[in-house]
Amino acid sequence: MKRLASVLILMSLLIAFSQTPASAQTRQRSEIAPQDTWNLQDLYESDQAWEQAKNDVTAQFDQVLNFQGKLTTSADQLLACLELNSKISREFGRLSSYASMKSDLDLRVSKNLAMKQQLEQLSTDFSSKASFIGPELARLDKPTIDRFIAEKPALKPYKMTLYDILRTKKHLLSEKEEKIIALTGLLSDGPYSIFSVFSNAELPYPEITLSDGTAATLDKAGYARYRVLQNRSDRDAVFQAFWKSFEKFKGTFGTQLYAQVKKDMFYAHARNYNSSLESALDKNNIPTDVYLQLIENVHNNLDSFHRYLKIKKRMLAVDTLKYSDLYAPVVKDVDLKFTYAQARDLVLDAVKPLGPDYVRVIDQAFKNRWIDVYPTPGKRAGAYSNGSAYDVHPYILLNYNDTYEDVSTLAHELGHTMHSYYSNKTQPFPTADYSIFVAEVASTFNEALLIDKMLREIKDDDTRLSLLMNYLDGLKGTVFRQAQFAEFELRIHELAESGQPLTGDVLTEEYGKILKTYYGHDQHVCYIDDLYTVEWAYIPHFYYNFYVYQYSTSFTASTALAEKVLAHEPGAVENYLKFISAGGSDYPIQILKNAGVDMTTPDPFQKTMTAMNRTMDEIEAILNKKAQN
Repeated sequence: MKRLASVLILMSLLIAFSQTPASAQTRQRSEIAPQDTWNLQDLYESDQAWEQAKNDVTAQFDQVLNFQGKLTTSADQLLACLELNSKISREFGRLSSYASMKSDLDLRVSKNLAMKQQLEQLSTDFSSKASFIGPELARLDKPTIDRFIAEKPALKPYKMTLYDILRTKKHLLSEKEEKIIALTGLLSDGPYSIFSVFSNAELPYPEITLSDGTAATLDKAGYARYRVLQNRSDRDAVFQAFWKSFEKFKGTFGTQLYAQVKKDMFYAHARNYNSSLESALDKNNIPTDVYLQLIENVHNNLDSFHRYLKIKKRMLAVDTLKYSDLYAPVVKDVDLKFTYAQARDLVLDAVKPLGPDYVRVIDQAFKNRWIDVYPTPGKRAGAYSNGSAYDVHPYILLNYNDTYEDVSTLAHELGHTMHSYYSNKTQPFPTADYSIFVAEVASTFNEALLIDKMLREIKDDDTRLSLLMNYLDGLKGTVFRQAQFAEFELRIHELAESGQPLTGDVLTEEYGKILKTYYGHDQHVCYIDDLYTVEWAYIPHFYYNFYVYQYSTSFTASTALAEKVLAHEPGAVENYLKFISAGGSDYPIQILKNAGVDMTTPDPFQKTMTAMNRTMDEIEAILNKKAQN
């Protein structure tokens, strides 16, 4: 169930990174044109059809046991087992898509949630039954694999899987041990589940009165809404009250996060890795140097980040930039609004450099109800693309609310959708699922095409400032902030692996050191109140086992690719389309190399810094011109 698991992780992370603003205009589903809602009948005609398909695939589970002890005996046995495993995984992707998306349309409906939970339990059940496959395949050697493929050419789509098992065979366990590891899946989400319930539902969030008399409830949605207020004293009050609520429970949050770190250590030690970092990255054959190089590159370019912060300070016209100022709007009286129809046209025009077939498929997504557009009561917040139904088409969840950010989110999710579409159409099922490492490349690539189009066409200085700062804010959040998270995640795992317990106080101290370094606190670039160093307790991504660094690396990779396409470099479009068609047919580092981006070098990061400083040059030129007028 590797494909299903990676899709579910990606969906949850996209939701977490793209929360719907508290001010989103919710409407009843009955008020929305069917054209702007999902057509889930492309997956199953009805709940009854879904139930029948689930029962049919579940009835096949025990068939996998017929191959136990036989995988190394002949090419026929190996092929039959792998095809059965693929058949079950393929149907599970479709079943999961239907259940999870139906649940996301209204989280209040317990029946839909129950459908989703049934699949999670069944996934663990099948993984337990099939746990012998890895250890048995590890007994094969390369000459035997090559001989089997020569005897049965239908094994070719599994070549990558078989070779990868050889690569990682020293980390595979005995059949009994692998079964135990599979069963631990019932427990492994405990730390995150507790964090999620406590931080979203049971933490006593404060309420404050703003300067205009508004009573503001500062739960997560309220914090996101009120931290952007124009009134600076209100922003300070919001930050103080919100972070005090987390500070009171930092012991509890610390225990939850320590449990997650210990879980990561358990899996790393059980599989004989030297560290949790090595264990997490080895799944996709990513050298740990890529992770460490990202952190080094960021530290070597903190002057560019500090330049961005100084521009914020200048545009806000404050003597001292404070952490509570970072979300405040810096361009006044620019309120970019776009209807969904306008957003559709903007995106279709922006992606034209990728050719008519790319545009045709995106147009199909709009016309054939691949997208659920508007916020409705009970609908899941945020946005995501789900491409796990290999035989159908991807789906997109939005909560569109007419802002430019919503247009950018649409372009972003369509990037994911096109990656899934091309991979599913080009690759056989065993190699269609792409790595999380490359998942954010296509999405941020589309965003780059969109901002390029907007800046080519809009000449008004204030609007350009708004768009340019929107780009920089996104770069800050995706590259620098995620690298900051990655450094903290590495640091706390290193502390735990050296035998040091992680208490709330220890986590706050370590996070504070990194936060203040990034934001130039000691250089008086941005002032960080000590209270805000409990921010680690708010971040769900620390429960995802060295995931977030990939947001930074993907952004730098997509910047490098977009620069080539927009410069009309020969072969750039063809290389990009090959990239989004490659699925998991090779390791992600090599797939990107084939597209012209080498993530083992500093070059993609340096291209991103060049683009960042070029943007800041234009912002400062506009500001200087306005100052002279």
